[in-house]
Amino acid sequence: MNPSPPAGARSDEPVTHEEVWLLGQPPLGDYLSFVKDRAIGGAQESPAALTDEWRRANDYYQELEDTELGIADQAGRRDLDPRLAPLAAEVMAHPYCRRTFDTLPTTIEMVEVEKLIVCQRSVTWTFVERVKTGLGHDPDPEALFRFCLPLDDREQPVQVRREGSRRYVFRSESMDLRYHGTTLFRPDQIADHEAFGPMAGIVGVVVGFGSNFLNVIRADHRMVLHNGYHRACALLALGIQYAPAIVQTVSRGEELEITAKDSVSKDPDFYFRSARPPLLKDFLDPRIRRALRIPSISRVVEVTYDVRDYDVSE
Repeated sequence: MNPSPPAGARSDEPVTHEEVWLLGQPPLGDYLSFVKDRAIGGAQESPAALTDEWRRANDYYQELEDTELGIADQAGRRDLDPRLAPLAAEVMAHPYCRRTFDTLPTTIEMVEVEKLIVCQRSVTWTFVERVKTGLGHDPDPEALFRFCLPLDDREQPVQVRREGSRRYVFRSESMDLRYHGTTLFRPDQIADHEAFGPMAGIVGVVVGFGSNFLNVIRADHRMVLHNGYHRACALLALGIQYAPAIVQTVSRGEELEITAKDSVSKDPDFYFRSARPPLLKDFLDPRIRRALRIPSISRVVEVTYDVRDYDVSE
């Protein structure tokens, strides 16, 4: 659902979002390209001025390497409140969790939000404000748990259109829309389909969303936020220090390759060994963050298929 236009704005005006970018983190070229190509009015901004802005933030990060040396190793972890154990057991037993976290040691713990290492350079703050409003300022433990580790299906509108005889397009405001896989169904698994003859099998292309759990990857004493950036920023903005999260523990680089995002697995030393990596709390630091207006965008998944039938000799 798109946010309502501001008071006084025409309803047919393009919807925009506020995107918060972390300055001072490499690569600089990504920031320059984002401002030029995505930000409203960004093409008119001076590349030299943008580089100066980025450089000042980078200098500030170098200061933080002295003043906050080792802070990422001090990220707190707490056991879950025993009263939440039934909810945790329900999550761990759910197919969304079992299918997603089926390879590495996995627990549900309370993690210190502000000291989570981040590998994402920007966050859509419009969505942060939206989920912050939905949670409220003083959630009880159960509400906080379900906010971070929801099992209910998200009410995320998806447009599905048939664009041709063998082409379908799925479109959503959520950047989490994705291809799940292709599955062979038996005829008895399909309801409400009137075939013109006996069915031999059904090939289904599944499109949907991820499991939507707040989850982190832990190595030694450090934790990298893997999923749930908007909710984590909302918690931080609300002053909530600890939140329940699924924690996957890795002990070697090969495990990172199958678990972490490419930016982490390709440069693990930056996240797990550097003196002061980027942290979630940096998204609230005015010396590091830059808010940009961007047009609303949608994620599109396009499905096409081909059918051939022919005879072969046995």
